[in-house]
Amino acid sequence: MRLHLNLPAAWDGNLWRSGYLGRARQKHRHAELEFNLVTRGAGTYLLANRKYRIVRGDLLWLFPAQEHVLVGETPDFEMWVGVLKPHAIRRVATDPEARILQQAGPIGVHCRRLSLGILARLEDLFQDVAGTCEQTGLFNAGLAHVFLATWQQFERAVDVPVVDVHPAVEQAARLIRRDTGELDLHQLARQSGLSASRLSRLFKQQTGVTWVDFRNRERIRNFLQLYGTGQRRTMLAAALQAGFGSYPQFYRVFSRVMDCTPNDYRRKLGTDPAQAGE
Repeated sequence: MRLHLNLPAAWDGNLWRSGYLGRARQKHRHAELEFNLVTRGAGTYLLANRKYRIVRGDLLWLFPAQEHVLVGETPDFEMWVGVLKPHAIRRVATDPEARILQQAGPIGVHCRRLSLGILARLEDLFQDVAGTCEQTGLFNAGLAHVFLATWQQFERAVDVPVVDVHPAVEQAARLIRRDTGELDLHQLARQSGLSASRLSRLFKQQTGVTWVDFRNRERIRNFLQLYGTGQRRTMLAAALQAGFGSYPQFYRVFSRVMDCTPNDYRRKLGTDPAQAGE
């Protein structure tokens, strides 16, 4: 899916912090060059037929021709996101070692792990540049420096292991995200073209979680989106609509995935206890 980023016309790109969304993301690409630097938590990036399990310190470059999606991030997940428009890339990436940034989809590994010292230095730089966004000229100059400095540190870092994602695993993950309700392993296997045992084994090997845990995380994402601030529907109604079969099942999964009980979560939102509906 081609995504249009709504960037201000005067900006050469943007730089911001991103965290756990509580909902499924869509596989996409866009005209801008992008990097992600993980500062907290963990997740999984699917990039073409490759999979990266990313943790704190991992730096991932996403080029315009590459469709990508972040899945399975932990609730504490945080990262810096930088994007730069094509005309700005052509203007600043002129040194021989940086010209690769002008390519739409270069071949190679594009996820590497930084030391914690380098991570801290880049975070300070990003924070300083992001704080100048109201001064367009200074912000654009800072973005150029950020992209070149970040690429320089990337070239010095160590590759993160990559795994080829089996088409059946990708298909099963897509089916689960689309229907978090009653699909069981045998139905997933039949629609993905593998035996149930092989799909189950491959899914765990390539995503790092079982298909049941993956489905439960997707249900939690759906719940968080449906429940919102607790004003639109009760907690029980949102849980059932998200694919859970009962409140006790929802309570058990939510507590494990979110590291707090549904009641604790509701109190953090400041929701009336009557809205729980349990």
